[in-house]
Amino acid sequence: MPVLAIAREAMPIVARAAIICRMSDSPLIRECCRSLALVSMLALPAVFGARAGLAEPAYGVAMHGQPALPADFTHFPHTNPDAPKGGTLRLAVTGSFDSLNPFIIKGSPAWHVRLLMFEPLLARNHSEPFSLYGLVAEKVDMPEDRTSITFHLNPKASFADGASITAKDVLFSWKTLRDHGRLNHRTYYRKVLKAEAIDEHTVKFTLDGKDRELPLILGLMPVLPAHWFKDRTFDKTTLEPMLGSGPYRLVEVKPGQKLVFERRKDYWGKDLPSRRGMFNHDRIIIDYYRDRQAAFEALKKGLVDIRFESDATRWATAYDFPAVKEGRFVQEVVPTKLPAPLSAFVFNTRRALFFDARVREALLHTFDFEWANANLFHGLYRRTSGYFDGSELSSIGRAADVMELRLMKQVGARLQERFIKGEWRAPVSDGSGRDRRNLRRAVQLLGQAGWRIAGGRMVHAKTGQPFSFELLIQSSEQEKIALHWQKALSAIGITMRVRLVDSAQFTRRLLNYDYDVAPYTWHNSLSPGNEQKFYWGSFGRKQPGTRNYAGIADKSVDATIEALIAARTRTELVAAARLLDRLLSSGFYVLPLYHAPGQWVGRWQHVKHPATLSLYGFQITTTWDGRLKNGK
Repeated sequence: MPVLAIAREAMPIVARAAIICRMSDSPLIRECCRSLALVSMLALPAVFGARAGLAEPAYGVAMHGQPALPADFTHFPHTNPDAPKGGTLRLAVTGSFDSLNPFIIKGSPAWHVRLLMFEPLLARNHSEPFSLYGLVAEKVDMPEDRTSITFHLNPKASFADGASITAKDVLFSWKTLRDHGRLNHRTYYRKVLKAEAIDEHTVKFTLDGKDRELPLILGLMPVLPAHWFKDRTFDKTTLEPMLGSGPYRLVEVKPGQKLVFERRKDYWGKDLPSRRGMFNHDRIIIDYYRDRQAAFEALKKGLVDIRFESDATRWATAYDFPAVKEGRFVQEVVPTKLPAPLSAFVFNTRRALFFDARVREALLHTFDFEWANANLFHGLYRRTSGYFDGSELSSIGRAADVMELRLMKQVGARLQERFIKGEWRAPVSDGSGRDRRNLRRAVQLLGQAGWRIAGGRMVHAKTGQPFSFELLIQSSEQEKIALHWQKALSAIGITMRVRLVDSAQFTRRLLNYDYDVAPYTWHNSLSPGNEQKFYWGSFGRKQPGTRNYAGIADKSVDATIEALIAARTRTELVAAARLLDRLLSSGFYVLPLYHAPGQWVGRWQHVKHPATLSLYGFQITTTWDGRLKNGK
């Protein structure tokens, strides 16, 4: 009998027992009734308590609060559920690849293999900071204390060979990525205390509850086919197309040159609300080009459909070919609501030259953004200040509030007043390209760190060692700004060598921290969490393969990241993110460069996208071919 039915039957018994006890003259009857009433009343809380602990599985989960979409939602807000299926989407990538396995640290993996071929347990809605909805797992159980998460798999979920996705595949994925996957997977999945299959379509992960983001991270875990890997080695690079559960399969591979994906007509998830209006093209072709100019020329010829432009000069001057003038090609500046990307020159503090924060701060004063923006970038960029620029997570222009100050004390952070009050900004020049005031400040800071100018060269006052380092780059666009900085450094006697390498070598050296200074861009969401450990955590100073390219090792930073992850409310998360922003900015670990006011997207007119875009801006997964019938 259902629990509530039992409760309904029990309540009258208790009531009648009480009445009989009051009306009867028999001591024996009164005693029996009292016993029955007592037993019933003691049992009822247990009945209702059991019901309270057995809430129905949820259709979605959110990092803070509840998912924004109702249980009966039909599609994500940034998709067009009526988008027609068909056509071919052609994309261009600069560089090369030597592996089709995107889950391991070895090799240079091909683009979009994971996105197009491997589905996670839950789907992220990019119109919310961090909410997940049903996909491979159609529903989920997660208690308030987040000491576990249970995934109820969709019985229809299957791999491209028709094999059903079962609990065995989920456990295999977790164990394999935990032991042999990329470092972020290894770090997160090792926190699981216990993983078990409740039945063929139910998997439960038991957690300690300390990391409140971990259940959602597990929800984003890609599901791998255990049967396919039975006779294959997972942690080796491969050019054999892998078996996935996603909307596409790989049908053509030219190593280092080309990938062709074909939409699966039998894709099991095509009608799910979390996938409706997405993955609309029948074929996606990705061609690899030796450099960005070659890729741009292919775009002009109609060999590429979409380009995310990264070069301001090209955006301002090169999009003047006939198709643009005729309206057949569209230039769009697509706004996003995310923190601005942190594009920066990263100082490798593992090198003795950059160990002193005063040295790093001095170098910020040698970079003349105002001159570069006016003379190299047509005034299109904005200077980046901080790690969450342009969002509520940024500390710029905001004094630390009571919650932040309390957290600052808890983590043992020591900050200068300019950072506590939110007054720090990246240095501003007079735009002359040789701002004497900024250069004097650079020389002053270097002097405090033990450096001086002798014979026109910056040397260490005690050792006589010249101030000299190498900037590692991988593109002509980076070379342009590198030479600008090189000229400014030479004005105060610093020698910077610019070393241009191919993308594969750049990636290898970056992963192994084999550089003095290198460019990199971090992309943050509105719900930062565990990835911040991967970006700035102390373990990354010695552990290869993280994105802690600066080599940061600061206990206050580590503790603040832990507070960020443990935040139970949005207010707590914002406070922790702002303190993290202050700590990282005060360490001068990077020379922040600049960012565009939005995404620069060039597309041929037939490539359509929904009128409502996600928080992340333009997404290729929601586009469709407007030349098809019934397109909206």
